[in-house]
Amino acid sequence: MPATQQPDWRNHTDHHEACTSLAKSEPLVTSAEINSLRTSLSALPGGDALLLQAGDCAESFYESSGPHIAEKLRVLDKVAEHLGDCTSSRVVCIGRMGGQFAKPRSRATEQHGDGSIPAFRGHMVNSEIATLSHRQANPSRMLWAYDASERAQRAMRDHRRRQRLAPTVEGPWSSHEALIIDYETRLVRRAVATGEPYLASTHVPWVGDRTRQPDGAHVALLRTVTNPVGCKIGPSATPDEVARLCDLLDPRREPGRLILIPRMGRAEIRKVLPPIVRRVSSSGHPVIWLSDPMHGNTRMSHRLGLKTRHLTDMITEALMFRDIVEANNQRAGGLHLELAAGDVTECIGGSVRSEDDLLRHYTSLCDPRLNLEQAVDLVEAWAKGVASR
Repeated sequence: MPATQQPDWRNHTDHHEACTSLAKSEPLVTSAEINSLRTSLSALPGGDALLLQAGDCAESFYESSGPHIAEKLRVLDKVAEHLGDCTSSRVVCIGRMGGQFAKPRSRATEQHGDGSIPAFRGHMVNSEIATLSHRQANPSRMLWAYDASERAQRAMRDHRRRQRLAPTVEGPWSSHEALIIDYETRLVRRAVATGEPYLASTHVPWVGDRTRQPDGAHVALLRTVTNPVGCKIGPSATPDEVARLCDLLDPRREPGRLILIPRMGRAEIRKVLPPIVRRVSSSGHPVIWLSDPMHGNTRMSHRLGLKTRHLTDMITEALMFRDIVEANNQRAGGLHLELAAGDVTECIGGSVRSEDDLLRHYTSLCDPRLNLEQAVDLVEAWAKGVASR
């Protein structure tokens, strides 16, 4: 079965050992945790809660220590609590953490100096350092990613156990794009009580817009596991394609099973999303609709040549999403955001007034993230729209 966006490392001397070690490793999440989360998510289509999914674009091995993880959890708490306060709703909080170490890329190489080198594909695959040797795919990095994920999962588990969140917030749970097939397939486990397979790398795996082919390996993997699963939907998607994905990923039409995450861009969403929502609604799949207002609104800054996003564009898409979904008798279930723990200056808006401010603290390994202030502004703008209906 075809698997796109995979590293070229099958002939690497460490490939077999890395895959074997992962297959023997302890599960990073448990079937009991997954069942608990699915119960919570099942209330979302009916309107009893909202979902916030947020965190790093690409997690860094350099930020997998205890203090870094604690700060990420603190920021997630703040944004989730604000969403709950603004909407008077319970919020299920899912972090893009504990495994978000791989990224799909639109180009296999990038220009550097007088030549080209392999693109950076996340710390699970290669290094962000722009040299030919550092950009070679190394399967041993899967084991490093597992270790870093284990630390984050343990911290999230302790966080939930101590119940430090506000009474209206549950979580955070973990999520990441299930991109690297060698890694994900070696972490499929079976529940002791039922024997059913689940993906033990994360609570909520998702398939990206570049890897959502119905006959591809990524969809094939996620359709076999009992986790709640997500699917990103970009502007090239058609109603027939999305309906087919719903049939594959949610064949029993179970509330809490499938999260659809449109990431269209403000220029495309009003044209592309309405027929998709109508088709999914008529199919009877009780999906959770989650807005990703970031990925379709990335642009290059004019003078600096840095990727950035404008907060006004993101707010506009999030509000369009809400209006389209609700106009078609579905419920806007929440937001999917790329959010940094630190006071980064990667997106323009709020305290980041112009391009000139971007270089002040631009640290993302891949795409631009919101800082806490910007995330609060976006959540509040979206929440006021929800509260007014």
